[in-house]
Amino acid sequence: MSLQFDWSRDVSSEGSRIIYGQNETTMEGGESDRDVFNEKPSRDEILAATQGSEGIKKLPEEATLHTTMGDITFKLFSKECPKTVENFATHSENGYYNTNIFHRVIHQFMIQTGDPEGDGTGGESIWGGEFEDEFHRNLRHDRPYTVSMANAGPNTNGSQFFITVVPTTWLDNKHTVFGRVIKGMDVVHAMSIVKTNPKDDKPYEEIKIINVSLKG
Repeated sequence: MSLQFDWSRDVSSEGSRIIYGQNETTMEGGESDRDVFNEKPSRDEILAATQGSEGIKKLPEEATLHTTMGDITFKLFSKECPKTVENFATHSENGYYNTNIFHRVIHQFMIQTGDPEGDGTGGESIWGGEFEDEFHRNLRHDRPYTVSMANAGPNTNGSQFFITVVPTTWLDNKHTVFGRVIKGMDVVHAMSIVKTNPKDDKPYEEIKIINVSLKG
């Protein structure tokens, strides 16, 4: 599958129980001999609770792309689009983005990366295949340095993402915004003006992600 923008439009979205005192009284009025103040959970209950808490993964608040042209740090919107951030963070932790090139650079628009194939046709989510969009009314392409998912249409997110260098409001509700650059705007700008092949917008000189570090 080719993850590309549609350039024609995008320039490329039981019954309750009440406890009284030390006895448990059911809604039907029956009583039990449980000592609710002194009883202890069973081993199985403790194990189940522990496994449940470990299953909740804390998502990072920031990410830094360490690239061959410098560092780019952006805030991650984990509350607004948790699945997208989890996908990006897990790929980052696993080294999936390491050595990926910025395979598409369009002047006065954006820089794109996240494809291990390096040509815009590869990449997948951490779950395999694609996952759904996560649009949020407060996260728009209304300013430069917005970090957003590349896709091939609705609900086709994989691993590729891009960073804008100008407001791109026509991408709202078409591409999931999951981050905003807070440091390294000069690096993004420098990348956006490198010389590229007019046939495929690929830089003549490769720009690579060395690795990605996460914080928070």
